[in-house]
Amino acid sequence: MNPTAPTPTRQPHDAGLVPAPFDRAAGHALLAELAGERTRSGTLGPLDELAPGFADWIVTALFGGTYQRPGLALRDRQVANLAALAALGGVEPQLADHVRNSLRIGLTRTEVTEVLVHLAPYVGVPKALAGLRVVAAVFAEADEEGAAAPEASGTGGAAE
Repeated sequence: MNPTAPTPTRQPHDAGLVPAPFDRAAGHALLAELAGERTRSGTLGPLDELAPGFADWIVTALFGGTYQRPGLALRDRQVANLAALAALGGVEPQLADHVRNSLRIGLTRTEVTEVLVHLAPYVGVPKALAGLRVVAAVFAEADEEGAAAPEASGTGGAAE
């Protein structure tokens, strides 16, 4: 080592990073914004019957905790969720929920589809294709329910 070379200094962590809170009320409020009533009631109630307390932990720690951190916008968190769930594979119900959530908060069908296409070289074509099948099913379901996602132009409508 050169004794005259400057000593490297450690960079402090970003001052904007904060611990996640555990806020049950904020978790329920965010879940109400993200997920439709059918998803909330169809998931939380049966889950609590099967594994008492687990649904409350998810709402409090995840939606009232991790999601409450200020470092990422909700939209960015949803893009990360889509990518992570598609990369995992085998979690199609959760991926479908997050596709619906993404559309609900303003991602377009084109953007959701592009996330999955973009993943192909990173996670493999089979996982990207499996994710796209989930996306297509959610889009078809939305069309059948008359709740089609807005177009990329933001003008609304089913065709994109």
